[in-house]
Formats: sequence, structure tokens, C-alpha cells
Amino acid sequence: MRVAIVGASGAVGQEFLRVLDERNFPIDELLLFGSQRSAGTKYTFRGKEIEVKLLQHNDDFKGVDVAFTSAGAGASREFAETITKHGAVMIDNSSAFRMDEDVPLVVPECNAEDALVRPRNIIANPNCTTIMMVVALQALENISHIRRIHVASYQAASGAGAAAMAELYEQYRQVLAGEKPTVDKFAYQLAFNVIPQIDVFTDNGYTKEEMKMYNETRKIMHTDALCSAMCVRVPSLRCHSESIWAETERPVSVEEFREAVRNGQGLQLEDDPQNKVYPMPLFHENCDDVFVGRIRKDLANPNGITFWLVSDQIKKGAALNAVQIAEYLVQKGEFKSRS
Repeated sequence: MRVAIVGASGAVGQEFLRVLDERNFPIDELLLFGSQRSAGTKYTFRGKEIEVKLLQHNDDFKGVDVAFTSAGAGASREFAETITKHGAVMIDNSSAFRMDEDVPLVVPECNAEDALVRPRNIIANPNCTTIMMVVALQALENISHIRRIHVASYQAASGAGAAAMAELYEQYRQVLAGEKPTVDKFAYQLAFNVIPQIDVFTDNGYTKEEMKMYNETRKIMHTDALCSAMCVRVPSLRCHSESIWAETERPVSVEEFREAVRNGQGLQLEDDPQNKVYPMPLFHENCDDVFVGRIRKDLANPNGITFWLVSDQIKKGAALNAVQIAEYLVQKGEFKSRS
């Protein structure tokens, strides 16, 4: 297996290195690519030092089996043909291709088989907030079809990149030192604050981030369910949280859903509120799974159930999901003809 990471120096690129190593992904050769700024940087992977190459329109991807790309939508669009022209499967972490009809949008716990049909040899990794939500919703969908979803997300600084995480640290230091806080990566100061805007607003009053949850959920789950979202930036570091209200075709009991979560793929149940046991971002950095708790019946809807979830945005919300897609392709023998 020849594997490439595009955007190797970014927060998600660095997470790719950790996840591939943790999961012992089969790699004979690893290639790292980046921008002019990061080209020449060296990283150690499995005891070997690898230098980041400049991403260019050439034949550097010849012989590559799978390329994980996380360098932004613009770079993905520009270099997609260069990356895939020799047969490499491009698993893209940007928003560039997610809603293209001929590009599968995959969360392995929900629709792994969609990755097998990829006319352009591109597979899109969904938005982080959508990934963690649909992993939990799939367990509910397996009990009764979901008609409507209302979700409020509480999204960590990491969703805006490594520099945004550093800015949050610096803002806390500055505020506590009585200095004027630096505001660059967010619309406002995030330290000691929450910001009810992630991405730009669209004509309907929802942000792009909120519309991603609407559109991507329907594509991933092959559903007619409607999803209304409110996405909020909060001053946690890596883990996103979500509060979800879901309406199903028939009433689902709390215990039914708890059991589905216990037995679900990629899920862990943390639901003992009497003993103050529920998921929190503080405790789930670097964890693989989506943690679910505060499961209750919806008092406003007899067919509704509501719950809380937490997951690491950089890990399951980005790098891990992409690696799990590649693992599925390996399991299905998709790379045997190229090995």
C-alpha cells in the first residue's frame, strides 16, 4: 500500500499520522504533501523521517493507492484530477465534493457500501458535526424511521483549525492578564464567550454549517428526514457537543434507545444522570467513539426522543472517519489489483 496525505502539516493532517499509526493501517510507503509554506518540513512516522513535498500538478501520485486530502476545498478542487488520474482513491476531508451526485459521502457506521461506487475515484468525508450526529442517529433509525431532527451544536475551537486552538489559549491568557485579546480566527473573542455563527449566512438565515447538517444527513442516511440546526462556537478545545431532538415514526422508549446505543457501531453510552454521568468535552479528547447520554423522552412530541452527544472533532469528526473508509476498502479488496 502506498498512502499519501495532502495537507500533512495541518491539524487534521497531523491527526492522520497519529490515527494511521494507532490503527496499524497497512502502509508500505507514506508520502506527505503540503503548500509552499510547509514543503520541506519533516515528520517521523513509524520510526522513519518523511519530508513534506510541495503539492504540484505532476505524476507524484502515480502508484498511490489512497490519498487523504485535508488542505481546503480550493486545493481539493484544483488537484483532484492530478491526485486521481493514475488510479488513487481520494478521500477528501473538505466540503468541495460532498454534495456532488457522483461522489459518495460516507460515514462507515451508516453507509460504508456507498464507498464502493465512486465514478471519479473520490470519496467525500462529511462535515464533523454531521459525522458524529449520524453515527448516533443510525442507531435510532434502526429502531424506527426518523422523520425530523432538531439539533443545537456546541463546536470546539478545533473546528477552525490549529491556529484557532492556539488563539483560544492566547485569548484566555490575555484576558486573565488584563490585556486586550487577539481576535483573528473567530468573528469575536471566543474565550469566556459563545458565538452563534459558524461559517457564513445563507439567504434563508441559516449558516453554511447548519445547511451542511441538513443536506449531508439526507445523503448519508438515504433519508427524507428534515434536519434543522443551530451551530454555535464554544470555548472548548477539540470536542464538539450536540443536543438532538429526533422525531420517529413510532414512539421509541428511553430504554430501547439506550440498548441501541450500547449495541451500536462507534457509540458508547454514558447515561446515568442521577450520578452525574454524561458525556463532556473535557473527558473525550483523542477518543474514537461518539459518546451519548441525557437520553429522555421529548415532552413536546409523543414520538420524540432527545439526547446529548460528544465526540472528538479532529479524530472521529475528520481523520478517523476517513481512515475507517479506507479500512473498509482494504477489507473489500479494493486495492488488490494495484498491490
